[in-house]
Parts: sequence; structure tokens; C-alpha cells
Amino acid sequence: MLLFVCLGVGAQETQLLPKPDKKVKMTLFETLDRRESVREYSDRELSEKTLSQLLWAACGVNRPREGRITAPSAINGQDITVYVCRADGAWRYDARQHALVKVSDKDLRRQVAGFQDFAATAPVSLVLVSDISKVRNHRELGAMDAGYVSENICLACTALGLATVPRATMEKEALARELNLGESEVLMLNNPVGYGKKTK
Repeated sequence: MLLFVCLGVGAQETQLLPKPDKKVKMTLFETLDRRESVREYSDRELSEKTLSQLLWAACGVNRPREGRITAPSAINGQDITVYVCRADGAWRYDARQHALVKVSDKDLRRQVAGFQDFAATAPVSLVLVSDISKVRNHRELGAMDAGYVSENICLACTALGLATVPRATMEKEALARELNLGESEVLMLNNPVGYGKKTK
């Protein structure tokens, strides 16, 4: 479902995600046993349902009354924002609304890949940005929180039959500009996500 939300003089395209299906058959210990880093992806696209599950697992709201999320966060700063880069542009994951907000019409997967070409072949790249102002401007806390979210992504990918690898390489200046990041928003990690060409 697509909504158009007016913000000031412009309009932002917002895509509401389906409610995440939390009934996944694989147990936590099976997921840990099967988790691996994968660098070869097929061209099969992720469904909206699967993307919804993945983003909720990454840092979605799991305790609505308290506003708490699935990933641990230093001083509960909840500083990590996940950006979804696809062929149709770049989107910011709004965990509160469980929705995607479009921030660019450009395909930024090449900038996310940097000099590692394999990463650009994944249909989705998840980019993790820390707003370090939310963690008292301690970059190490932002890096720590990004690690938690990336691990959630890794485990969710395994449970959902997807492939990924955590990465720090990316063209940070170009991405920061295209994603319209503020001074306190720091690019930390990224996870290319898709279906692997080979199965374990």
C-alpha cells in the first residue's frame, strides 16, 4: 500500500509494510548453527512479506507500550536507522509506523558496494546509520548498536532462507549526500541481502 504524506512544501512517498509474520519454523539454535556469510546472490527479489519480517527483526518495535525495539541499544538511545537500497530507490525504515519512507529515486547499491562488486548484485542493501547525538556523541556506542542490528539481520536472514554478509565498506561521502544525512548521522555498516546462489 502506498501513501503520500505531505511534509512542508514537498511530499514524501511512504510505503506501509504488511504486519510482520513472526511464526518462523527455525529455532534460534538451528539459526545459529546455520548462519554463514554469503557473497553470491541470485536475482530473485524479496517479497514485501519477507522484507517486512526482516526489517522488524532488525530493529522493529516489539514492545509498543514502552516504545522498545528488537535490538539492544546503549542508554536506550535507539540511534540506528536502517535504509533500504533497491533498484527503485532508497527508503528509510520507520520502525514506529513499520513503513518505508522514500529518500531517493536513485539506485544506490553500487555506492553501498564500494570496491566490492559482489555486494551490488544483491536485490536489497540494508544500510545502518547511527545518530550519535542519541548516544551522547559516543561513536563507539553507535558502532556497538549497529553491530546488534546487523546480527539481528544475519539471524533473520538465516531463519528466512536469505543470504547476507555484514560489511563496513561503502562510499560514505556519496551515500551520506544521497541519503541526506545530518552532521550527527554516521554510516556504520551494511548488509547486502538476497537469495544465495548456493545453498548450504
